Amino acid sequence: MMHKKITISLLIFLTCLAIYSSPSKAVLAVSTDPASSTASTTDASSTPSLEDQIKSQIDAKNQVLQDLNNQIQSTKSQLENTQTQKQTLQNEVRQIDSNLNQVNLGIKLSQTSIEKLGLEMEANQYDIQDSENKIGEKKIAIAQALQELQQKGDDNLLMIFLKNNSLSSSVFEAQGLLDFQDQLMSDIQDLKNLQSNLSNQIKTAADKKSAKEAEAQNLKYRKQIAEDTKKYRQTLLDQTKNSEKIYQQSLTKLQLQQQQIEDEVYNLEVNAGLRMDKSILPPPRPGVLGLPIALGIITQRFGNTAFSAKGAYRGKPHNGLDIGAPVGTPVYAAEKGKVIGVANQDLYCPRGAYGKFIAIEHYNNLTTLYGHLSLWVVKEGDIVERGQLIGYSGRTGYATGPHLHFGVYASQTFHIDPAQLSCGPKMPYGGALDPAVYLDLSNLAKK
Repeated sequence: MMHKKITISLLIFLTCLAIYSSPSKAVLAVSTDPASSTASTTDASSTPSLEDQIKSQIDAKNQVLQDLNNQIQSTKSQLENTQTQKQTLQNEVRQIDSNLNQVNLGIKLSQTSIEKLGLEMEANQYDIQDSENKIGEKKIAIAQALQELQQKGDDNLLMIFLKNNSLSSSVFEAQGLLDFQDQLMSDIQDLKNLQSNLSNQIKTAADKKSAKEAEAQNLKYRKQIAEDTKKYRQTLLDQTKNSEKIYQQSLTKLQLQQQQIEDEVYNLEVNAGLRMDKSILPPPRPGVLGLPIALGIITQRFGNTAFSAKGAYRGKPHNGLDIGAPVGTPVYAAEKGKVIGVANQDLYCPRGAYGKFIAIEHYNNLTTLYGHLSLWVVKEGDIVERGQLIGYSGRTGYATGPHLHFGVYASQTFHIDPAQLSCGPKMPYGGALDPAVYLDLSNLAKK
């Protein structure tokens, strides 16, 4: 008798535990309200067809996104061809137009992604409702089963064998009781699985909501980048008066200025490197810093490179890692830290140095620099988290094509001081380190 009571008590305890451990309704608030969607205003019998329609729309959006990504890749190839051609006003305008085309494609990409995520959130809400319905049905079934189990009376296995006239009847009834209890335990496990699945669906809904908000932010900033690019194009034509002769004259002055700035930065960084204490730096290993760009192409590494050997930087080593990416590609903080520098050097030495840049001092004795940005979305003094959006890649400053210049420095050697060669009040420099030793570069393509 005691054995049966313990078994039933255990079943009741497990059932109550399963029933009352459902995901919090407060978490469900992240999902869209089905009552507010056009699809949910119809009766339940038409729900499957509406779900199919949503899935078809999602597939269509995926195809549009694929087409847009293909177009972006095509513009990258066209842009690379332009970069290898002689520097003329016409080619410079073509390059600006290609950059603008990339940004406009990025705008369309954001718009389509927002629409797709909205559809996915709606489809996910149907999944949540379905799981909730199944959980409700399973709870009712378990409650009824418990009642039936208790109504079987106080008969334990011994009483079953004593009250029946035949052994076969006793065995049959006893086996039925055991099967019933096994089925109840199976139903309890099914309920737990359904609740776990619901929790995952709720998390998916929250992730989709966050992704949609992030893409809406990208859309807003890419529109701003497009306007800035248009203004730069017009400024170039106004300054050169659409004259190739004037452009070539300004190009000659620019190249001389670039060489002078290169020499200045190189000398500053050589001297800063002499003060570097490597013993306080984090040991080199992948993952110390996160990738500042999710997807891109490594166009130039740190140190003596093929590009510098051809005469770039007057043969001096490259002080960072260049990651090629379309204008308007999100740039993220490589690690938690404090923003210690935000500036636009093009206001003082157009196309002469880093252009729009951000510098972040981290808590591991490293400082990172993000150059040639098209836009920044942080300010000096901000505390940023690893992986937080800080800006967008571009082609400002001394850049032959759209890319991110990513520099890593020993913090104790890093400075932002007024430039001697008319490049504004903020020139970043320090003891440069090879960024590759702190990054996992497996997600980046190699040129």
